[in-house]
Amino acid sequence: MSAREEILGRVRSALEGVERLTDVPVAPRVTTAADRVVELFVERVEDYRAVVTRCAPADLAATVRAALPAGGTVVVPPGLGVEVPGAIEDTGLTAAELDRIDAVVTEARVGIAETGTIVLDHGPGQGRRALSLVPDQHVCIVRVDQVVTDVPDAVALLDPLRPLTWISGPSATSDIELDRVEGVHGPRHLHVVVVG
Repeated sequence: MSAREEILGRVRSALEGVERLTDVPVAPRVTTAADRVVELFVERVEDYRAVVTRCAPADLAATVRAALPAGGTVVVPPGLGVEVPGAIEDTGLTAAELDRIDAVVTEARVGIAETGTIVLDHGPGQGRRALSLVPDQHVCIVRVDQVVTDVPDAVALLDPLRPLTWISGPSATSDIELDRVEGVHGPRHLHVVVVG
């Protein structure tokens, strides 16, 4: 028996015979992707030196194509909800193969307005973690109904058993003299396409 199971067993034993309050309504936490929340998300993402483009759903494919480097190689994950002509679908490319790719296009699981953070849980359309970290440019699609206000709202939507990648702008770090260096441990360029 694990420590967790032992503790939960003690709690269950202590609560035996205690009357449950089942008629007390619990208001669900509701988040909306209201215009102001989406505007804040866009502002915060841009603060991280990322490029943000907004488009209507009908313009998504053209907007994604315009965000990609001309003549560059592109990889997409299985299940991506947009057609990217000439893109290679990831079927387990090695790190060396991914390193030769110019850009990746993925979808996001959630966008957080307060922090300008995008979260991937690596489900369909998002690909595996290496896919979003190795190519030099990441084009990430976020739909307005995926934008939530803050981190607790995002965490409520995420499965903690899935691998999560939290992205706040292009990869950047600073050396001891505070000189900013981009692309050390992730894409140097982040282009976010906000749809809706």
